[in-house]
Amino acid sequence: MLNIFSRSKPAASKKDFGLPGTDIHSHLLPGIDDGSPDMQTSLKLIRGMVDLGYTKLITTPHIMGDIYKNTPEIISGKLELLRAAVKTEGIDVEINAAAEYFLDDYVAGLLKAGEPLLTISGKMILVEFSLAYPSHGLKDILFELQMQGYLPVIAHPERYIYLERHKEFYEELKDIGCLFQLNVLSLTGHYGKSVQELAQYLAKKEYYDLVGTDLHNVRHLEALQNPALGTALKKILATGKIRNQDL
Repeated sequence: MLNIFSRSKPAASKKDFGLPGTDIHSHLLPGIDDGSPDMQTSLKLIRGMVDLGYTKLITTPHIMGDIYKNTPEIISGKLELLRAAVKTEGIDVEINAAAEYFLDDYVAGLLKAGEPLLTISGKMILVEFSLAYPSHGLKDILFELQMQGYLPVIAHPERYIYLERHKEFYEELKDIGCLFQLNVLSLTGHYGKSVQELAQYLAKKEYYDLVGTDLHNVRHLEALQNPALGTALKKILATGKIRNQDL
């Protein structure tokens, strides 16, 4: 029976989900990694991000050993094609590109050769490592990045679930000056309960410095419209520690 005295909570505005304004982690360049496969999909994803309230997108294709051996030249070329398509379609959004570097021997070789690396802003560089097991030589590569003036931003630290029993490693990463980037979908359990609990732990410690969607596909875009996400994001942003709007 309808209760005429009950009050329903107002639905969260889609703009709530894009509260950071700037997204610093996504895979929107067409046909370059495991993200958007073609220009049509890229434009669909970008329209969706604009609808959610994002005004600036810093997309970050993978650079990963022999799997995604992208270069600044390849990424720049794809970015210009995407910008042209966005302009033709009349989509009002700023798009830049950096990269998400997998910290392996390939990246170590780039550092040894003195190759310039792509940054999301200033000297901030988005990095990741194995989601399955502790990475050998990780600290050495992070140290070399810092010696060359880069500021490592650890992508989705909550997704390294083997650290669930070794949370002190998070403290070590923070102590050496690394920044942490939250995947916003981790807040809703999209990657599983363990990831969600680690995200809650890191958020409670106020370890997050940046937030990103890590948008790869339409399924991710649909998940970003979860009403619970706007509320969770507001709590993270209320700490005053998130830097997205300064980029």
